[in-house]
Amino acid sequence: MINGALNTDYFILLVALLLIAGVLTAKFSTRLGVPALVLFMLVGMLAGSDGIGFIYFDNAKYAQLIGILALVVILFEGGLQTKWSTVKRVAIPSLSLATLGVVITTSIVATAAKFILVVTWMEAFLFGAIVGSTDAAAVFAVLKGVNLRERLSSILEAESGTNDPMAVFLTISFIQLLMTDQPNYLLLVGAFFWQMGMGLLIGLGLGMVASYAVNRINLDSSGLYPVFAMAFALLTYSITALIGASGLLAVYVAALVIGNRDLTYRHSIFRFNEGFAWMMQILMFVILGLLVFPSQLFDLDIIIKGFILSFILILIARPIAVFLSTIKMNFDFKEKLFLSWAGLRGAVPIVLATFPMISGLVHSQLFFNVVFFVVLTSALIQGSTIAFFAEKLELTGTKKETPLHSLELVSIGKANAEIIEVEINEDDVVVNQSLAEIEFPKDVLINAIIRNGDLITPYGETTIQAGDTLYILVSKQSKKELKRMLDEKDLSEHVSANQ
Repeated sequence: MINGALNTDYFILLVALLLIAGVLTAKFSTRLGVPALVLFMLVGMLAGSDGIGFIYFDNAKYAQLIGILALVVILFEGGLQTKWSTVKRVAIPSLSLATLGVVITTSIVATAAKFILVVTWMEAFLFGAIVGSTDAAAVFAVLKGVNLRERLSSILEAESGTNDPMAVFLTISFIQLLMTDQPNYLLLVGAFFWQMGMGLLIGLGLGMVASYAVNRINLDSSGLYPVFAMAFALLTYSITALIGASGLLAVYVAALVIGNRDLTYRHSIFRFNEGFAWMMQILMFVILGLLVFPSQLFDLDIIIKGFILSFILILIARPIAVFLSTIKMNFDFKEKLFLSWAGLRGAVPIVLATFPMISGLVHSQLFFNVVFFVVLTSALIQGSTIAFFAEKLELTGTKKETPLHSLELVSIGKANAEIIEVEINEDDVVVNQSLAEIEFPKDVLINAIIRNGDLITPYGETTIQAGDTLYILVSKQSKKELKRMLDEKDLSEHVSANQ
């Protein structure tokens, strides 16, 4: 019993140390100009048996489990933060890159892998499928620190969020073909439409159910709402995956639906998922770092083959896929060049590389080591230079302002009310109106106004200006009426309606 307690305490200590190391690594990654995911993997490699020998880990099944769970959390957080109004303008190029682009990349890399790795054509296409997609975790993390045009950043985020299902489908399909004596290719076509179609439908359905449930069920604590939302993310993935459809696609679509609807305790849900996604990202990359053995990874044969395949992937396969997938889509040469360079590889290829290991395929260890090396070089070379290329190609957008204020929302669930944040734009009806002049709905109170980073205490003669951020206490019954009033084109419409 004492030994069991010691083992438990030792495990908790390891988790604490790895998380602390991951957080400190993320802190210094921007100063070093290296993507955090690379440093997370290096922490795992350093702590592993080939490093200081702190942890011995070689279980591909556990690594895959943790990786998939982390991807669910990361995709859910990314979907919540994505504005549908922005995504729908880039839906066609994003989907083209996520489908046709992945197929083209897979085919070109597979052709190279056939001769470089000296494997069969089916094994070569399996390798191509594993590294064929960009990575949501890597793209979301790197783009947060890049001042990029909104259109390009939206395309990259939407592509990385939707091409993971395609890569998973191709990887599993090629593994099944390798393990079957008489493969049925027609069944794969049907499986593709089933996985993508049902993933989309279940994501839309459960996203609406989750939004309704979060808004309608009155919980006693605001801390329960983020947990409730995350439970729906896990439910969406598991239900979809259990019927043989794409769980990752369903989670991303559900998050898009939830994130673009009015939510109770919206900020609590968003902040919780942001922190949880960071924690899972740290854990995932550290675990994947532990799974690789540097003595095998940095073997001369792996290094040579890895560099050649990385070169082909980054400078040949990805650019060809981008240029062909975006034909007649109103992109100039600079934009296509940047999209080609920003095709980051990350956790998804490494997680997918565990599938052949679990299936016991002949070249599974070779594939894992080469894939890991390809991801490492992609993240180091591309990830650390994305901001540089954006500036050189003159593709930067307006400078993103970091809010100087914060507001901790307290639980007032029993009072059936909440505090909402409203950003005032130049064309909003309340601009240049004093609070006394505005006929707010019943049970509405302006608690605070943030203007240019300063706190303004509101009173009757306070005039609302463009750029203000209002924190408004409103009952749930009056929330829709308040939103409708703020969306009106003419304030007199609301005043006359109340009279």
